[in-house]
Amino acid sequence: MTLPPVPAALAHIEDFGRFVTSAPSPFHAAAELARRLEVAGFVRQDETEAWDVGVGGHYLVRGGAVVAWRIPESVGVASAFRIVGAHTDSPAFQVKPHPDTTANGYQLVNVEVYGGMLRNSWLDRELGLAGRLVTVDGDETLVSTGPLMRIPQLAIHLDRKVNDGLVLDPQQHLHPVWSVGRPEASLLGHVAGMAGLAADEVAGFDLRSFDVQPPAAFGGDGEFFAAGRMDNLLSVHAGVSALIDSTLVDHGTDDIQVLACFDHEEVGSETRAGAAGPILEDVLVRTGHALGADADGVRRMYARSSVVSSDGGHAVHPNYPDRHDPAHQPVLNGGPLLKVNASQRYSTDAVGAALWARACRAAEVPSQVIVSNNAVPCGSTIGPITATRLGILTVDVGAPILSMHSAREMCGTADPYALRQALGAYWAGA
Repeated sequence: MTLPPVPAALAHIEDFGRFVTSAPSPFHAAAELARRLEVAGFVRQDETEAWDVGVGGHYLVRGGAVVAWRIPESVGVASAFRIVGAHTDSPAFQVKPHPDTTANGYQLVNVEVYGGMLRNSWLDRELGLAGRLVTVDGDETLVSTGPLMRIPQLAIHLDRKVNDGLVLDPQQHLHPVWSVGRPEASLLGHVAGMAGLAADEVAGFDLRSFDVQPPAAFGGDGEFFAAGRMDNLLSVHAGVSALIDSTLVDHGTDDIQVLACFDHEEVGSETRAGAAGPILEDVLVRTGHALGADADGVRRMYARSSVVSSDGGHAVHPNYPDRHDPAHQPVLNGGPLLKVNASQRYSTDAVGAALWARACRAAEVPSQVIVSNNAVPCGSTIGPITATRLGILTVDVGAPILSMHSAREMCGTADPYALRQALGAYWAGA
């Protein structure tokens, strides 16, 4: 059974497309999250100021990460945290500190691979650069170019065996072309100029590539959706949409709703803005203390709490069904996934599975289970990292997608809205 693309799901997917377009880098994603939260009445928390636990929504931004939380009227030291985790980053090319290089008259961009990308998917696409520029005095400016560069593939006439297997050396074969015949050209000067800065004003930068092709629905009945950075902006968008939805309803619960959108998941999460860093713990501890809980009281709050780690999961690939477990073959538009792995690459256990079943039942959406083929080890998520760091019950879920870690990924048009509904039901106390 698959979900039909009902009007609410189509409205959600259209807004998701706008969200993806507005978020070509984690820093842009954080800015767009902040904008949406501000419109919904959330108040920004300055980490250098005293902690605000006033009733209503709050959020903080740390680099490319955002944590938002909503304090209910009946909050107290007996409350629990209901946490949804996701991540803002996706595989891309990151520009090196000395970005300019030349070869045979062409001006190339000196890049390195960020995350476990499908390298071939980035060939023959018009790419932009997006991220932040930081001046000597510490001011940050976001910048995003239009079509700027391209990695042209070698013609088949010059590589007759290419269809027997394409091998791309990340140092030799993946330099984007951005100009020709201009040895004096400066990539940083060009990008800085778009932000109204001179190159010599920029002391540091974090710039990554993105595919400039806009998101699009397709299929015989418009049942599919394609976009870049779907892993994991799909969960980020579903999470913030569900959190904002929750501000319109009195759930009658004293639990504190938390949305943690981390950066750097694709490279291990071990940063100040990543899931292995302190950002979520900082929010939970400071909130607990501001409510009057001592250290032991905060740990008691943890013991009552839970985390739903939401990240993209693999739908069964119709051309490679042997790569999937024969008894667990989730499909697009079949509903959100419960992700299970015996080696705890996903953090789900029986208690977490029951928690997710309650949320999906309350939301009236179907749920699918994904378990890897024993001979094909799975990746991991922020789930095990968060569970290990905080000791809070954690379950791994997500929406099914195809072409994961491609420059352009694919999902069903109904699943993102179903995920939003299930996350909302979880926050409502299901």
